Amino acid sequence: MELSLAWRLFKRELQQGQLLLIILAITLAVLSVSGLARVSERLQVAITGQATEFIAADRIIDSPVKIDAAILAKADELGLKHVTNMQFNSMVYSGDKFQLVTVRAVEAGYPLKGEIELINGKTKALPQADEIWFESRLGGLLGYPKSIELGNSEFVLSDEISRLPDAGFNPFASSPVILMRMEDVAKTGVIQPGSRVTYLYQFAGDEASLTAFEQSVKPQLNSTQRWVDVQSGDSPIAEAVKRAERFLLLASLMGIALACAAIGIAAQRYCQRHYDVVAMLKTFGASAKQIRLLFGMHLLLVTLLGIVLGLIGGVLLDLGISHLLPAEIAAYSPPLTRPLLLGIGTGLISAFMFSAYPLMRLLAIPPLRVLQRQLEGLQLGMWLHLLLSLSAMALLGYLYSQSWALTLTVVAAALLLGVLLGLLGWVMIRLGHSVGMKTTNPLQLALAGLRRRARQNVLQLVGFSAALVLLLTILALRQDLLNEWQKQLPENAPNYFLVNIAPDDAKPLNDFMTAKGIAATDIYPVIRGRLTQINGEALISNEQSEAGEKGRVGISRELNLTWRNSLPANNELLEGDFNQAADEVSVESGVADRLGISIGDNLTYIIDNQELTVKVASIRAVHWETLQPNFFMIFTQEALAPFAYTSMASFYLNEAMNVDGTSKDAVILALIQQFPTISIIDVGAMVAQLRQIIEQVSLSLTLVLALVLLASALVLIAQTEAGMATRQRELAVLRTFGASGWLLRSATGLEFALLGGIAGVLAVIVAEFALYLLKTQVFELNVYMHWPWWAIAPLSGALLVALLGIWRCRQLLNQSCAELLKSGS
Repeated sequence: MELSLAWRLFKRELQQGQLLLIILAITLAVLSVSGLARVSERLQVAITGQATEFIAADRIIDSPVKIDAAILAKADELGLKHVTNMQFNSMVYSGDKFQLVTVRAVEAGYPLKGEIELINGKTKALPQADEIWFESRLGGLLGYPKSIELGNSEFVLSDEISRLPDAGFNPFASSPVILMRMEDVAKTGVIQPGSRVTYLYQFAGDEASLTAFEQSVKPQLNSTQRWVDVQSGDSPIAEAVKRAERFLLLASLMGIALACAAIGIAAQRYCQRHYDVVAMLKTFGASAKQIRLLFGMHLLLVTLLGIVLGLIGGVLLDLGISHLLPAEIAAYSPPLTRPLLLGIGTGLISAFMFSAYPLMRLLAIPPLRVLQRQLEGLQLGMWLHLLLSLSAMALLGYLYSQSWALTLTVVAAALLLGVLLGLLGWVMIRLGHSVGMKTTNPLQLALAGLRRRARQNVLQLVGFSAALVLLLTILALRQDLLNEWQKQLPENAPNYFLVNIAPDDAKPLNDFMTAKGIAATDIYPVIRGRLTQINGEALISNEQSEAGEKGRVGISRELNLTWRNSLPANNELLEGDFNQAADEVSVESGVADRLGISIGDNLTYIIDNQELTVKVASIRAVHWETLQPNFFMIFTQEALAPFAYTSMASFYLNEAMNVDGTSKDAVILALIQQFPTISIIDVGAMVAQLRQIIEQVSLSLTLVLALVLLASALVLIAQTEAGMATRQRELAVLRTFGASGWLLRSATGLEFALLGGIAGVLAVIVAEFALYLLKTQVFELNVYMHWPWWAIAPLSGALLVALLGIWRCRQLLNQSCAELLKSGS
């Protein structure tokens, strides 16, 4: 009987439109989460897929020795494509000229991702046997010979390389690169026992297989072997990808929080409408078990309908958005399983967790309410509602993001909003005692309505404030991320680097640049040195530590040291004073954290077999993702004066003719010929590829922001539904007492405007708090106050909510007294 009654009640209320609000809220929750999850995952996969072209594969194992054949067998077992590459340095000869080069020997199938860029176009082919492809600067250094000697063999120089997809960005790696087939290495005879060779094992495949491969193989690697992916820091896009993915996760988490707020409000409204129904059922002899089953089934049917509609809407949203995306992003299509399961889970968890408190109050309604309508039964503590709500939000957030930092930030923002709304509600209730319907002017009537409906207004403010908090937070983060990337890659970002600049070449080089009308950046001196002691404590290598030796693990390679009189533009001073004395040094924060270095510590270096001890004067944060020279250690010129050095610089050269009428290629060739000892590194192709990915990331952030705006608008519209029945009765009474249509329209607009203004103020407070946590704990961005918000948010909130309120109440405001009484009966 209970099931039949629940079904009839469900159909009747569905036909009458009384379930619209809660179904819309659940639909919005599922649509927002499944739709945003689907779009976000598509964008994440696309961004990562594009970024993998920077390493020419999905994953790489970098090893100084050949890896165990079982690892490659495991890759075959999982269906992964893989190629083996070798990298080593050697001398090449042409006539009486010779040059140190970096040899890349690759197997057929290289590159797994991206293409090789030659001077005459892109290709996935490789050099033929006994042929070598070479970087342009090698041709300039050797005079463009037809062939070169490498070890015991001679190779034809057949094509010029513009860029390899996994060339990376290391301005200190000054040797020109040549590309050859792996099978040609043996005939050169240059690889002997003890030779320093880097083996690069590249892998590509679907994400599930790669994850299984990583879990199986990564624990087997030793300290000399590295597991590399696009987020490992080896790629200049790594930090941009990480931040973009965190932003997309945050947007979806905010969507979850927004949807949960909508469901909580809708459930509260649903249960309030059924207080009288429960009282009547109890009066007619229904047991508590029957009533629980009746409304439990009713809520389940409502939830299932909302989930189905939400999933359909999420799929349609994804299909619509995919047509607006560039082809290279739309081509990626991750599985639908996770977004659909997440949408279903969100609908079920949020509907029942956020409905539990209102439902418990509903079931506790006493039968006596049929006589005394002011009775509401058991007054459970709001702490229970808050606990259930925050638990549901935290559970959904972590299930989606797998990030406690993001989840706890959203929960903390929701908790702060709840505290502020609780204080506001208490103040409004205290001020609302003995307030009647004063009708002398619109403002007085609006204020009276606000105080009289204090509890209801606080519930409305939940939706209004949550939507505004979400919009402000997402908008601010999107803009900050875009600004950060634009600073890293301005229009005239350097596309050429000059290394190995001898001190005697500095002035002639400057004269050359001036004659060509080229503006170069600062010249950075470069000196190689090894950090050997911290406060007199000798540093040991990873191998020594693994062998059981005691001591602080240091950096097992020489560092590139420099001097400067001012802080580099892409550095941020965290501690100390950069204007150090001659015996002081500035240290990068990552190295300082890893080695336990702090202000005042003494560091000892070995440079040119000489010992140098300096004191740490400052610690800097370095933006490594910028395509600019960066250094772990910066000294004063006086400290490094005894040591020989070379320098490096960078400059931007466009495709157009230069001031003296020469072309770009002619300028580079003249530079090579005039300064044969200076190495020129072309990073223009990398900058262009990086810009393309940043543009795709920017588009992704814009699309996500548009989705959030849509979700926020739906919540605001749904929120105005709350209290329509009460407002209808009040309008009928006011009409009966002779209130004019102008007075009621003005008072209604002002009341909603005041609600929107209050919501705007609360939103700014919570958004600033959330942004502080996000910028310091998640995104590593500069923190600053958004002062314009304190005026813009309240005004925008007042205007937006007032328009929505008047639009929703327009039919009630245009009805006569008789019509209002008739429709409200």
